[in-house]
Amino acid sequence: MDVEIEDIAHGLARVARWNGQTTGEHAFSVAEHSVLVEQICRKLEPKLSAKHSLTALLHDAPEYVIGDMISPFKALLGDSYKSIEGRLQEAIHIRFGLAPVTPLKLKRLIKKADLICAWHEAVQLAGFSETESNRLFGKPPQETRLKLKPSAIPEAQEAFLKRYEQINKKIGPAT
Repeated sequence: MDVEIEDIAHGLARVARWNGQTTGEHAFSVAEHSVLVEQICRKLEPKLSAKHSLTALLHDAPEYVIGDMISPFKALLGDSYKSIEGRLQEAIHIRFGLAPVTPLKLKRLIKKADLICAWHEAVQLAGFSETESNRLFGKPPQETRLKLKPSAIPEAQEAFLKRYEQINKKIGPAT
């Protein structure tokens, strides 16, 4: 239970997506990615509950401890990595009053939003063509178009905490 949102925000703002192999003055952080994935989830599912929004915001929260790894490398590490990541995710969910295991329907929504965000990251920041990104992530719906501009660490951290506070106010005093 020794998990604080400030620690998560601090860590995720310092973890670079794409192993930092992106264009621009700043790396695109997992904190920024998390805020966008939650935003996309709400766009795809306008009646998303506050707790489900929080689940989406925290979908990569274990990375504040274990860092971000590209999917092919995670696959090579296999079940032991997935087990550690899953146990961390469950602990974080319990700490913030969420279901320990993300319900399948919500998990699918978050995955869809994650892939949409990854498509934009790949095209705008990581040097992928739209054709290549379409093949890897699927073409995103027009209504989910994003314009990405990586932020400095303090701004990314602040944006994550601000979104957490907005969601948490809707949930109420339990978290």
